[in-house]
Amino acid sequence: MADGQVEQIASLLRERNALDERIGAVIQRPMTSGHPGEWIAAQVFGIELATSAVEAGIDGWFKAGPLHGRSVNVKWYLKREGMLDLTEAPIPDYHLVLTGPTSAAMSSRGSLRPWCIAAVYLFDAKRLLEEQRARGVKIGTASSVRAAQWDAAEIYPRPSRNPALSVSPDQAALLRLFAPT
Repeated sequence: MADGQVEQIASLLRERNALDERIGAVIQRPMTSGHPGEWIAAQVFGIELATSAVEAGIDGWFKAGPLHGRSVNVKWYLKREGMLDLTEAPIPDYHLVLTGPTSAAMSSRGSLRPWCIAAVYLFDAKRLLEEQRARGVKIGTASSVRAAQWDAAEIYPRPSRNPALSVSPDQAALLRLFAPT
């Protein structure tokens, strides 16, 4: 029996729980990949989050700029594996997706998923759904999105990929705080 390893994992999880509690106190929501991602997006992109953290499909609304008043669903994927969780009802105006490093979809066994942001994408939700339906791709959890669609939706770190929203130098500086090491 690997008692030493069990004790080590128990100790590390206590440390992680303490960190998660501290993060949760700042974001005022539980520490899961979704909630801190929504909070970061709200801070960086000026999004007013829905009062309920469990509102289906829509996480908030842009408070200013060219997308003022438009609804948004925020996702934070610790790796960009070409998949996106989509919904058909209610359909937000946009999907704002924060991702870690690009990776091929594969087994999670032995795969590190660092809490970082390497890129940000803004998808027009209605157009993306139309494109997915035209391709015969299932809509729902882990919908396969083509690399060209990801490239067209990119707003960070490479500028001018997506005309719907430009990332300001101040926003880019905030996003770089979460860059992979």
